[in-house]
Amino acid sequence: MAIYDVSVPLRAGMPTYAGEPGPTLDFHSLLARGDSANVSALSLGSHTGTHVDAPSHFLDGAPGVETLPLDALVGPARVVQYDGRGHISAADLERAGIPAGTGRILFKTANGRFWGDPDFHSDFIGLAGDAARWLVDRGVRLVGIDYLSIEQFRSPSHEVHKTLLGAGVVIVEGLDLREVPPGEYFLVCAPLKVVGGDGAPARVFLLD
Repeated sequence: MAIYDVSVPLRAGMPTYAGEPGPTLDFHSLLARGDSANVSALSLGSHTGTHVDAPSHFLDGAPGVETLPLDALVGPARVVQYDGRGHISAADLERAGIPAGTGRILFKTANGRFWGDPDFHSDFIGLAGDAARWLVDRGVRLVGIDYLSIEQFRSPSHEVHKTLLGAGVVIVEGLDLREVPPGEYFLVCAPLKVVGGDGAPARVFLLD
């Protein structure tokens, strides 16, 4: 069995969405200083690296990340390769030949090239509004993408997020799918169980 770790390593200097806080690791005690153990404090934004969005990210009063259903986060998933340069539309999804009943979809795009650059790129590929509606209409429960947002940079209406989150679809952003061929896998997505969190970093595996 092949196991793909499609999580982005958390590290100082990694790209973050439009300058949001990245990870810092501060050591409160160090063996090298004569302390009895190494003990550190990790600080980072809730949407750093590979992460999930909770409904409360864009919907006021909606549930936090600790309420996300486990049966959406774990199960069969399909990696769909998109070779276009514009945002993914409903027409693109129709052409992709996604089987009926597919419950989890991860989009592999040209975004992958950005992971080698510490700078944030605002020209990433996301979903168009009609693609989000297409996914909801077909009962998709989880959608992932290979950069830091599921929709265009600074969307004026945040239609994609609101459509997906409002329908209870789990959004996974910041995946690294460069080494993953398109096809069927078993997904394990484990976000931190942050009570009231609008999002949380996640470790994500694909099992083949």
